[in-house]
Amino acid sequence: MKFGGYAKEHASILALLIRVQDWLLLLLSGYLSFLVLEDYKDFPAYTGMMPEKYYLGLIVAFLLSAWLFPLFYPYRTWRGESLFDEIRSLISGWSAVFLGLLAFIVFTKYGDFYSRTWLLFWYASGLIALIVSRIILRSFLGYLRRRGLNQRHIVLVGSGELGQRVASKIKDAAWTGLSIAGFFSDIPGQHHHCPAIAGIPDLGGIADVVDYVEKHDIDQVWITMSLKHIDKIRKLIDELHTVAVDVRLIPDIFSLRLLNHSVSEIDGIPVINMSVTPMVGANKLAKWLEDKLLAMCILLLISPLMLVIAIMIKLDSPGPVIYRQERVSWNGRRFKILKFRSMPVNVDEKTGGPVWGHAQQKQPTTVGRFLRKTSLDELPQFFNVLKGDMSIVGPRPERPVFVEKFKSDIPSYMQKHLVKAGITGWAQINGWRGDTSLVKRIEYDLWYIENWSLWLDLKIIFWTLVRGVVNKNAC
Repeated sequence: MKFGGYAKEHASILALLIRVQDWLLLLLSGYLSFLVLEDYKDFPAYTGMMPEKYYLGLIVAFLLSAWLFPLFYPYRTWRGESLFDEIRSLISGWSAVFLGLLAFIVFTKYGDFYSRTWLLFWYASGLIALIVSRIILRSFLGYLRRRGLNQRHIVLVGSGELGQRVASKIKDAAWTGLSIAGFFSDIPGQHHHCPAIAGIPDLGGIADVVDYVEKHDIDQVWITMSLKHIDKIRKLIDELHTVAVDVRLIPDIFSLRLLNHSVSEIDGIPVINMSVTPMVGANKLAKWLEDKLLAMCILLLISPLMLVIAIMIKLDSPGPVIYRQERVSWNGRRFKILKFRSMPVNVDEKTGGPVWGHAQQKQPTTVGRFLRKTSLDELPQFFNVLKGDMSIVGPRPERPVFVEKFKSDIPSYMQKHLVKAGITGWAQINGWRGDTSLVKRIEYDLWYIENWSLWLDLKIIFWTLVRGVVNKNAC
């Protein structure tokens, strides 16, 4: 029997071997951490390999890992899913085990027996060992699957655009070990008139699915029909209950504009998140810390410059130094944005009401023209950041009157409000600022929301300093 077939037919044995491997790695990393530190730490006197209390720590960690690890699903099949998600489950599981071990040490009052350095070394080395073992396993299985071993044979039901997209994705990802045996068209009795999926056999119509699965070695049926055919989908799923095969429904949502899409569960109810903010949980906390810490540091550094600008504005034209204007930020919440005044007082009255863009036509003051060209008029917005109205990085906010106009004229415009407005953003450093295409600006804003990370924020801040302060489109 080929190894690929053996692995497929004995997946439960493979999962058990992985569990045993994890237990051995955690125990071994604990012991090796002890050996590494033995010459540097004053461990209690002992006979044998380790002090008795350290044996006890290893046993408690083993029992906790056997109990807690499965709660984080590290032993389910990860075929076709990201390595990051699998590593995250390992980090969560090992962290839970270690917190349980620390709780045991505290409640048993054994804290004086254990070296804190040993515990830290054990946690780090155990985590590294788990991650490296998974990377090696993934690489090995990927190697087998690319050579036609350890395959899962699937059929697609639905030959429309979604079916073709799914087939293309699977064919381009040989490492997943998914092999498409063929497809069934979703128009019974008329499958020869349906669009074919290039390079994949046409196996018939929906009525032929169950019979084919019964007679062939098929592991999974993927339904790629449009949700408008929900009655046909429900009937097919009922029929597939008569055969031993995994059934997966691929929802036709890829033609929609998605932001941070994912699948979650709320009290047992499966939920498809199609457009959601990335600023939840740890992300929200990280963004908050980034904004507060950087804003305070930047304000301390630029305070002399801001004082000079304030004096220049006062000497240049009558009126206040700071200009306040209502803008729209996260979740449509309104706030007063702060800017150094760059226009004459009551400029809206002179132009007959709010005008989007065309700043030069509003006749900025002499100092104001310089401030707008260099973006120095935006510096007071760091106080908005400290107050919580804005972020340092994010889509630029607009006035409510323009939001009402643009939300109907520009596709997906309101989705920019899934995060806080920013002083600078991905669109700005790519040149989409001032009197440029608002449609392109929104595309860049939505890309930022979809791909947000702290590293991306720092990258945007860096490029703002390098090429975003003085820009030909600023005015």
